[in-house]
Formats: sequence, structure tokens, C-alpha cells
Amino acid sequence: MSVASIRRLAAGAAVIAAASGGAVYLSPSVASSDKGGGPILDSLRRRIGDPTASVPSRSAQESALISATASDPLDVLVIGGGATGSGVALDAATRGLRVGLVEREDFSSGTSSRSTKLIHGGVRYLEKAVFNLDYGQLKLVFHALEERKQLIENAPHLCHALPCMTPCFDWFEVIYFWMGLKMYDLVAGPRLLHLSRYYSAKESIELFPTLARKGKDKNLRGTVVYYDGQMNDSRLNVGLACTAALAGAAVLNHAEVVSLITDDATKRIIGARVRNNLTGQEFNTYAKVVVNAAGPFCDSIRKMIDEDTKPMICPSSGVHIVLPDYYSPEGMGLIVPKTKDGRVVFMLPWLGRTVAGTTDSNTSITSLPEPHEDEIQFILDAISDYLNIKVRRTDVLSAWSGIRPLAMDPTAKSTESISRDHVVFEENPGLVTITGGKWTTYRSMAEDAVDAAIKSGKLSPTNECVTQKLQLLGSYGWEPSSFTILAQQYVRMKKTYGGKVVPGAMDTAAAKHLSHAYGSMADRVATIAQEEGLGKRLAHGHPFLEAEVAYCARHEYCESAVDFIARRCRIAFLDTDAAARALQRVVEILASEHKWDKSRQKQELQKAKEFLETFKSSKNAQFNDGKHN
Repeated sequence: MSVASIRRLAAGAAVIAAASGGAVYLSPSVASSDKGGGPILDSLRRRIGDPTASVPSRSAQESALISATASDPLDVLVIGGGATGSGVALDAATRGLRVGLVEREDFSSGTSSRSTKLIHGGVRYLEKAVFNLDYGQLKLVFHALEERKQLIENAPHLCHALPCMTPCFDWFEVIYFWMGLKMYDLVAGPRLLHLSRYYSAKESIELFPTLARKGKDKNLRGTVVYYDGQMNDSRLNVGLACTAALAGAAVLNHAEVVSLITDDATKRIIGARVRNNLTGQEFNTYAKVVVNAAGPFCDSIRKMIDEDTKPMICPSSGVHIVLPDYYSPEGMGLIVPKTKDGRVVFMLPWLGRTVAGTTDSNTSITSLPEPHEDEIQFILDAISDYLNIKVRRTDVLSAWSGIRPLAMDPTAKSTESISRDHVVFEENPGLVTITGGKWTTYRSMAEDAVDAAIKSGKLSPTNECVTQKLQLLGSYGWEPSSFTILAQQYVRMKKTYGGKVVPGAMDTAAAKHLSHAYGSMADRVATIAQEEGLGKRLAHGHPFLEAEVAYCARHEYCESAVDFIARRCRIAFLDTDAAARALQRVVEILASEHKWDKSRQKQELQKAKEFLETFKSSKNAQFNDGKHN
């Protein structure tokens, strides 16, 4: 860190203040008290916020897709049920359009469940904007900060503000990071979560007891703490899909597009041939516009039209590991913007454990990416430089890899156009592709894609985009104190091994978990636990209940054991070995709900075990441990 860097930062701050002062302080922000929007939005809120609301059955959703014929097509068919695809379905449905969505695996089964779990404005983008005097990067930060605030307000049970600590080992770093993060506050303006501030070394150790007092032969001089958002990514994604279903979209997971349908005369894309991967049956569904939101797999959809089409995805692998809760204190993350080899490393509390990462390396596109041992070791090495405890490979409870779909604009002349921003374009008439971007900005990405679809298909929406002010399923009536009602009003009826049903307390851990995972729908899960004898925990040391499996099968399109352990509850990501122990019971409950025979149950167990083998916990990894034993 140099004096020149600090001078440049100060100069950049002045430029930002001058260039964006009006935008920072005068731009309208949608505060939680401003819930206007007119009769259309009020009607949607009543439908989504109805405590008795239930999504249409899977068979009803499939029938709705089959009934979309060439003479009576959907307005929009979305391919891909990740954050972007589900966001597109919700946006289009709430504009009064007739919408279908198909997803090959499950909602959030790809990149959207394997994120960093941060809802962030982009501190690094701000640094680039300052040092390169790049107004384009600055606009990205403005935009992401606006979406960050809105996302937290629209799903408050699944998202929250998280303080993140940046350690400083010399006074130049203190000044540099303090100035930089104050600039982040300035840019956020009315979208600010909380003000950043400096803590002395002594205060920092009190807040983060495992933080090292020395680093790179230098003493800790203090830390700068700033705020970003954190989420439960796959539950947020499932919430998006279910909210879209309540808004009228026909959403179907485990439904794979095997080919696109082209009009022979106009060569326009007019639909898709879809295979129900649960039954093997195929059907055609027609639409005025098809939106390709398949994430890392969007090129494979594009190649269905032209095998020689130029790829636009530059896949990057991001590996994360999960460690026990004692690695980080509850409610405080640690972020190092630049390690000795120039990478970012972080350690964040998440759902009672610690998630650490990440890597950023080229990879191939696969449906089940696996972390390499050297990537896990890199993360362990990187965090050990900043901790005063022994960092052990045997502490890794789970490790996973996600593929970031970095986008190249196919119309650009050079490969230097690889972007962390999103790209929307219509390469073939009737097929709008959206890819790139990040979780934080999924809503505005969806808005851009629907705008493009309306233009492409000359569609007639009943209203403008309303998703900025639309809360998701489970948000209505939810308060941070809602868990106390569950604890006071419900008991967990548990079946013993002898078949007897005995009552157990709805303890604080279980009540908090249900409240945050399901929001205002948590009382439905608690009712199942109480009235159907499904109040037992699925795995020792985790708050997940048997009742959740039944609820998700009935109300969240949970169709497989992996759907539950990975996306409806996060046990596969939090503790791979605990997930393996819970599997048998998960399959038994799903078998009861979906009327599976013994053969299907055996198949589900096998698939789930194979899935868990891609999560490299210390027990299922093959490693010769040296430093981190």
C-alpha cells in the first residue's frame, strides 16, 4: 500500500462525489414504508400474501404447458429455473403475460445454489471505478447497491445485513480501506445498510476472537467493518419460483428442453420439445417468445439452432468450503480484499456454520462440478494467514464448486469483452438469451429480459414491471420476532423407534430455523410437525425437521431426495456427512408423499449418495494431508 494509492483514492472520491452526488442523495429509494403501486400490485400482494395460498400441483403445471398450442401459445417460455429464469417468470407473470418455465433439474440446482451467499454492491468494482476513472464500473456499483437493498426488503426472512471485517496490518491499509469503504457508504446513499467504521486492534479481537494479531511479520493495526447483505440462496430461488407460480406462471422442474421448434416459413423459434425427466414422457409447448436463461448451459440451447454458433460463456469455477461455527463469530464476517497472490478471500457465518472461499479459475461446463483438492487447500492456506487457530483439512464439513457463467457478447469483435455484467440479446428471431450478471441483480436482469421479450414478440403486457416493490412468498406478515410464536404455540410430536409418539419442545433453534427458512409459511411446517408426528430432527446437531420434507413435497415442488437435502434445506452444503445420515428418512417421507415404490426409493438413495460424493468433506475426500492435518 503506497501514498500514491491513497492520493488516487482521494482523487477518485472527489470525482465520485462530483459525478454522482445528485444520484446518491436525490435518487428515489423504495423504503419499506413505501409500498405503493396501485391496484395491480395490491391484487398480487393479496394473492402471494394469502396465508392459505398453495401453488398449483405439478400435474396442473404440466397440463398448462401442454395446452399451449401453436394456435394458442404462451406469451413467454423460460428455459432455466435458476435465479434469473425464475426472476424472468415472476416478472413476466406479474405483467399479465401468459408464462411457462421449464428446468432440466431443479430450481437453483446449478450456479444459483452454489454462490458466495452475499448480496453485494461490489467493493472491488468501486475500486476499479476509482483507479481507472471508469464511470461504467461506477454505474454497476450504483445499480447493484440499489438492487441489494431491494432484495433484502423483498425477502426479509431469507436475507439480512451482515457486517464484514477487513483486517489492516499497517496504517496505510487502515487509511486506504477506511477511505474506500466510506466511499462505498457514499455511493450507497439512501440505500445504505449501516455506516462502515474503524475498530482498534483490541476492539477487533473482541469482536472476532479467532483473528490473528500478527500477519506477514506485521502487527494488526485495526479493522474496518462495512456492511453487505447475506442470503439463503437456493431457498430464495425456490421462493421466486413458487411466487411466480402463485402469480400465474406454469413452472415445471425436472423438465428438459430436448429441441427447439422453428416455424418453417419464418424461421422464428415458436416453442420447444420438452421431456418430463420424472416420467420420460415428451410433449411440445409453444410460445411467442422463448427466453434462454440456462446459465452456464445457455450455449447448449443456442446450439440447438446452429451447431456452429459462437460460444458466449466463459465458465469460471468458484469453490467454497464450510467449516465449524467456531472459525467465525456469529454475525461477523471476515473479508480480505487482496491476499499475497492478489485474490479475495472471505470467511462468513452462514446458517450456524462458517463458509469460506473462494477461487476463480477456468473450468469446463458440467452439471455436477467438483472442487479440486488444491483449490480446497488454497482456501485453507489463505484463511490460515489471518487466523490465530490451527486450520485443519479435517474440519471441512462440506466443499462445493459452482460455475460462474461469465458472458462474452457474441457480437463483440474481441474476447476482451468478458463481463461480470449481464448480456441480453436476440440472436435468432424468437429466442432471447440472458446470461452473465450476479445474484444481487437477478431482478433487474429479469426486467431487461422481459423488456426484450415484449419487443421481440410484440407482446401486450397489462402493466409495467412491478417486481421492485413485490415481496416474495413468506415475506408478508413476517417479523424477526415471528419465531417466538412458533416456540410458544407449537410442540414437536416425535415418533420413537418403538412407534410411540411423544411430545418435544419447539426449541429456539428449530423455531428460528423454520421462521427464517419459510417466513410466514413456517406455521404450516410447525403444524405438520405437531399433528402428523413429524417433529423429529433429521440429523443430530441440525435444526432441520422431518415435517419440512412433507411440506416441501406438498408446497414447493420437491420431487427428489437431492431436491430436499441440497435446495429445500441446506444440509448437503452445511454438513455432507449429516446429510448422508438423514438420507434414509428423507427418502421414506418423500416415498410416502409421492407414492414411490421400493425400486424408486432405492434409486433415490443411490442418486443422492452420488451427489454427496461431489461435496468434498474431510471424510469423503482422498487427500494426503500435510500442512492442514
